[in-house]
Amino acid sequence: MKKLLAAFAAVAAIVLGVTLPSSPAAAASLTEVTGFGTNPTGLRMHLYVPDRLASNPGLLVAVHYCTGSGPAFYSGTEFASLANTYGFIVIYPSTTRSGNCYDNSSAGALKHDGNSDPVGIVSMVRYVQSRYRTDVNRTFVTGASSGGMMTNVLLGDYPDVFAAGSAFMGVPFGCFAASAGDPTNPANQAGWNSTCSSGQSIKTPAQWGDLVRAAYPGYTGRRPRVQLFHGQTDTTLAYPNFGEEIKQWTNVLGVSQTPVFTDTPQSGWTRTRYGTNTVQAPVEGISVANVGHSLPLAGQARMAISFFGLDTNPTTPPTTPPTTPPTTPPTTPPTTPPTTPPTTGPTSGAPSGTCKVVNAVSAWNSGLTNNITVTNTSGAAVNGWRLAFTLPAGQVITSGWNATYSPSSGAVTATNVAYNGGIPAGGSVTFGYQATHTGNSAAPGAFTLNGGACSTS
Repeated sequence: MKKLLAAFAAVAAIVLGVTLPSSPAAAASLTEVTGFGTNPTGLRMHLYVPDRLASNPGLLVAVHYCTGSGPAFYSGTEFASLANTYGFIVIYPSTTRSGNCYDNSSAGALKHDGNSDPVGIVSMVRYVQSRYRTDVNRTFVTGASSGGMMTNVLLGDYPDVFAAGSAFMGVPFGCFAASAGDPTNPANQAGWNSTCSSGQSIKTPAQWGDLVRAAYPGYTGRRPRVQLFHGQTDTTLAYPNFGEEIKQWTNVLGVSQTPVFTDTPQSGWTRTRYGTNTVQAPVEGISVANVGHSLPLAGQARMAISFFGLDTNPTTPPTTPPTTPPTTPPTTPPTTPPTTPPTTGPTSGAPSGTCKVVNAVSAWNSGLTNNITVTNTSGAAVNGWRLAFTLPAGQVITSGWNATYSPSSGAVTATNVAYNGGIPAGGSVTFGYQATHTGNSAAPGAFTLNGGACSTS
């Protein structure tokens, strides 16, 4: 546990210094609630109810990081100010154990109606649903770090309670289960798993999905949508966990691991959507370049609220909760254009020797990411591009951003998506991929852009 607390100790200062909310309405304040129901681990409950509630208001659970508290997360994030704007209620749980970390690892935490923190949090939810008559179909959860991990745990344990979740700097459900072989935890106690935290817990999508399904055996209802945020230079809960989370939740929700849409909502942020290209997609991931364990950043809480749909105020509540909404992509085309590569060739290309490629590889024991920057060194614009290269033996692409990739190993072609097909003379484009490897984590050695060879450096 000492390692866990040391790793997370800086998060409080970082989070509290990044996204201070605007002042809440004068009469609204954070209030502690006691006697809210079954609470096996003695959690504390703080509640924020804005002065003006929406008709049939939504409910958000906002879960703090290690060393934090509900009041600290209230003060240091934008969720309360957004509640003022959109009229939803926010629950801020607090842990009471040493270090203020949530139990994301014990057997009792990783099952429906177990005997740990998730039970107490769901008691808080049911208390508010009953007292304030919130819309049971619009109950959501978000959290950072330990709270991001708890977000994934709650979505796995209670798919019947939460409609969606947004996890900042989390790990997949079940990843933090204490490992018997972990030298930092020889007693196999709940609380820490260095294999997972370092990004070395790699499983197939089905294996990850099975961990979620095993948390609530026999459950056949809807599954919550999932949004994931992660910094690419996170060394506390390492970046590979982001890809493993995507594998898990796309499997649980029955959608392809290949994104249907990729964009850059802000410089350095790469957003991918899976299943459908909508604001409320089944799975959405936001990867943040050059950022470590310091999320959420300004503006990201608003992205979470939009993903939940809490930035709209429905006036007519549904008569009954949904039963089993579809978890597969719709059979009709999406309303927004897909970002698949064009079926026709590029309208203009770069001749041989008129492009330059720079690789930026970040590798770990069984995986890597590579950000590729292609510069058009010719005197003419490129309109529509295909970059061909060969992956070293043993490398397999598992996900990518700002391009589509085919096939996933061997001789690969990366093709522009809808928004970045043009490279002006002297301009550049950056895209990348995450891949597994079997020992060779090198970057590709040769590239051709629309058939012309590129220099590398």
